[in-house]
Amino acid sequence: MTYFPTSMSDKTDGPGNDTGILTKTKTRTQRPPMYKVMLLNDDYTPMEFVVHVLERFFGLNHAQAFDIMLTVHKKGLAVVGVYSFEVAETKVAQVMDFSRRHQHPLQCTMEKE
Repeated sequence: MTYFPTSMSDKTDGPGNDTGILTKTKTRTQRPPMYKVMLLNDDYTPMEFVVHVLERFFGLNHAQAFDIMLTVHKKGLAVVGVYSFEVAETKVAQVMDFSRRHQHPLQCTMEKE
């Protein structure tokens, strides 16, 4: 016959009953490192093409794209967005490929934030 204790007082602390403290380990997930995607100015890519790239690949409206294009033109570069590594890498590749297919020397780079 098997005996199941019905209360704490029915348990014995003899050799066979190990007592201890249960601990719950919390794992903290770290945010992935983020990367800035930047466009660099050049003297040959038309401003309208840069605006089109910003709208198409970065989801900006026309006014936002125009403002960033002017920043690139005046300051030499502008941060277009901040993304996880994979997304940033994909956006850089898309912009570079699109620019080359349209025979423009537009440069797009990424760096760790």
